[in-house]
Amino acid sequence: MAPVAPGAPVPGRRPRRRIHRAWFVAAVTFVTIVGAAAFMSLPGLLIDPLHTEFHWSRGTIGAAVSVNLALYGLTAPFAAALMDRFGIRKVVAIALVVISAGSLLTVSMHAVWQLVLYWGVLVGLGSGSMALAFAATVTSRWFVARRGLVTGILTAASASGQLVFLPVLSWLVTHHGWRPAAITVGLSAAAVVPLVLLLMRDHPADIGQSAYGAPAYEEKPPPVTGAARRALGALASAARTGPFWLLAGSFAVCGASTNGLVKTHFVPAAHDHGLPVTTAASLLAVIGVFDVVGTVASGWFTDRLDARRLLAVYYALRGVSLLFLPMLLGPTIHPTMLFFIVFYGLDWVATVPPTLALCREHFGENSSIVFGWVLAAHQVGAAVVAWVGGVARDVFGSYDVVWYGAGALCAVAALMALVVRRAAPGIGAVAVA
Repeated sequence: MAPVAPGAPVPGRRPRRRIHRAWFVAAVTFVTIVGAAAFMSLPGLLIDPLHTEFHWSRGTIGAAVSVNLALYGLTAPFAAALMDRFGIRKVVAIALVVISAGSLLTVSMHAVWQLVLYWGVLVGLGSGSMALAFAATVTSRWFVARRGLVTGILTAASASGQLVFLPVLSWLVTHHGWRPAAITVGLSAAAVVPLVLLLMRDHPADIGQSAYGAPAYEEKPPPVTGAARRALGALASAARTGPFWLLAGSFAVCGASTNGLVKTHFVPAAHDHGLPVTTAASLLAVIGVFDVVGTVASGWFTDRLDARRLLAVYYALRGVSLLFLPMLLGPTIHPTMLFFIVFYGLDWVATVPPTLALCREHFGENSSIVFGWVLAAHQVGAAVVAWVGGVARDVFGSYDVVWYGAGALCAVAALMALVVRRAAPGIGAVAVA
């Protein structure tokens, strides 16, 4: 038998396949989003304790939450541009520190303006830099193949964080008050900073690799200066197209019906009907379990099916489920409520992978920044309903009118998704029907 040269494959033995580094970067991104997701779990748990301790109206508390949600969205496109200028690692690490500081400072607050500043402004700005534009930037740089699947997994990371933190935070709020819960949120965000600094990489070229599924190696592009100018320029260009407004409008409804309504007001609404806070929070966490399944599955479907039709189906099903919710709330958990929780969880952020895919299809290399603006619309929708929901509860004594209104808006979003036309080959924008 002839000797085998050093380094040559041994006959009859398969060469060992190394896992592409992109999957490790995706894993770090997932853990980072999970670690930062605690702050998304807390607002719905704060409404009743803050109302009881400080006698602030639910509308006032909802207004502070709406500032948080609006800044979360409006910061995202600038954060995407800053990541192109300074790198993912630096922007995300600073954002986590800002989130931690804002959450810890709320422990000492005694006035509404402090709630707005600490939780609304600081946590809103920090979380906006950690928004879905972060996941979009990672997938755009590190993946060519499997983008839809990875987008679904990273989108589900926020729901996974909700699953991890909601039961813990609700227990803390119930047994020890809201301050230990706020401290837990601040420390969890700070704990992720070393992980980002040590393991995150900005671009495949930093380690001499090509993106996963890329046909050839690409050099790392030079830093892009003028982050604010680029973000506004991408908005100005996208705003001249019909698809941008259709995607932004439908995603605003998505935010209104999820973060603004269910995540903020489901727990106090269920408590109004006699359900214990810890039980209601556990149901919200279960939504997070099925959100992971639904979002990953949506990413898989997005790689294979028409993204526009997927969006229409998602919004239509969500609207129907919200119309039934007022009839399901009660002092105990029953099978129909569990069915709603499972059904709604599967649909929670399943809209993200097809929306991001349509942004890539229409807006090319600016897709991450444009998606940041679409996400801004998502959060503005969430902010409006977070405030309106609190006001409606103060005025009508229940949330019923908001559930019905959100269901009707979802029907409108389904129609908006259907009228987006496919982009012409090589063209970054299309007309609308």
